[in-house]
Amino acid sequence: MKQNKRFLRQCIACREMKNKSDLIRLTKDYKSGKTEINQDSKIQGRSVYICKNSECLKKALKNKKIESFLNLNADENLKEELYNLLKN
Repeated sequence: MKQNKRFLRQCIACREMKNKSDLIRLTKDYKSGKTEINQDSKIQGRSVYICKNSECLKKALKNKKIESFLNLNADENLKEELYNLLKN
């Protein structure tokens, strides 16, 4: 009898463990160094997860959690894409 596995990941802002499908995945591509929103998990590289609510996103950007975990400077295009994703 095969059981369904729950893939839990931790939000970098609120530090809560949540189901992988309930989070936004940001990945820094190890080849190009570019950071992208990675919903389909096809990009390989260092990843962080953020809850799909505006409070966690604001907290992560304010405290520079994304930059800290991925060792980069988050550009305005990435921030804009994240806010647009939450509005939909």
